[in-house]
Amino acid sequence: MEPADVVIVGAGFAGVGCARELAKHPHHAQVTVVDAHDYHQFLPLLYQVATFQLAGADVSMDLDDLFHRHDNVTFQLGTAAKVDPAAKTVTLDDGSTLDSDYLVLAAGSQANFFGTPGAEHTFPLYSLDDARRLRTRVLEAFEEAEKEPSTIDAGGLTFVVVGAGATGTEIAGALADLIRDVMPSRFHDEQLSRARVIIVDAGDAVLGPFSPKAHEYASKVLSERGVELKLATRVKEITADRVVLSDGDTIDTRCVIWGGGLEAAPLAATSGLPQGRGGRIDVHEDLTVEGFPGVFVVGDLANIPADDGRAFPQLGSVALQAGQWTANNIVAAVDGKAMQPFAYHDKGIMAMIGHNAAIAEMGEHRHELHGAVGYAAWLGVHAYLMSGVHQRTDAFIDWAWDEFNKRRVLDTTDEARLHWEGDDDA
Repeated sequence: MEPADVVIVGAGFAGVGCARELAKHPHHAQVTVVDAHDYHQFLPLLYQVATFQLAGADVSMDLDDLFHRHDNVTFQLGTAAKVDPAAKTVTLDDGSTLDSDYLVLAAGSQANFFGTPGAEHTFPLYSLDDARRLRTRVLEAFEEAEKEPSTIDAGGLTFVVVGAGATGTEIAGALADLIRDVMPSRFHDEQLSRARVIIVDAGDAVLGPFSPKAHEYASKVLSERGVELKLATRVKEITADRVVLSDGDTIDTRCVIWGGGLEAAPLAATSGLPQGRGGRIDVHEDLTVEGFPGVFVVGDLANIPADDGRAFPQLGSVALQAGQWTANNIVAAVDGKAMQPFAYHDKGIMAMIGHNAAIAEMGEHRHELHGAVGYAAWLGVHAYLMSGVHQRTDAFIDWAWDEFNKRRVLDTTDEARLHWEGDDDA
């Protein structure tokens, strides 16, 4: 039996999860992974790169290294400029074309600005490049305020976070901790006392998908740490030096962080495949697309139907499991067996609110955990996600518990701070 040619577009949780699973089946699949970056990005920890808790190298993994032990998996650097789902081909930005027997689209997502004017002035947080850009801006803001304190009156140390979901809550909490606990090692208290972190959200609760008890806990923790909450309020416009709100107020700021939502990556719109909510591609329960046998869509690019009729949320655990499931369905198809509908093992939802504070709602029944116990649950799920892409969990857990139990000093280098062991793909 000749192995089938499989092309995977995207090296996020879904794409890497699929490739790693297919790596175990060299007689079934010859795999090419395509991505615009030569590294996998561990997206759940980007906010920690932006707030000086981790370096960029800590949350990325070289893709050639990731697959170097597997002869049936290769990585190709490039951007998928066009896909032909009928022919199952991918044309890259350099004009080259990849043919496949099975095509897996896992190109991920991008920020959804919902048509807000001035979105170009924001700092999204959906890639490693985004995190590094925001990190630079945060440090610049404090350095500028130290040299010229009058900039503070013009919003120089006001950080506006748009969105009170997990992304917005985590970055707001981390910024508050940074200002309170870390920046005093380098900057003067007089300037730091005037720094502000403000969350703006159109909804009426922090961490909307969570329980009312979690809303109350998150709001209490954030408020105690100095984060200002402006809920039931939309951002109408963003300029280089302020945001305009739906209630008529304006906030002077030089740093607007966007955590207001996601939509499918541009590839979805050009693929010719049926799109649904969020511009994502609608798929069957087995993760294939109506009318295009052999084409799978997974991760944040897909609307994957759940048992309740709604689509699964855009979570790393959903993406990773869907990628692995797709690999097993491809192996079944090559063997002439029936493909199976996706069965998700619900890990729950969680968010880090700040030092010593986290919320986790675990499993299908959403058993709720707060504080240190919630942090332990957060750690466990993130260790699971990390083990899905490389063998770094021991170092990650050691680091995370250290961070949970100690104070930090400001470190502006971008050198790796975790001493990883066992990076070789087992």
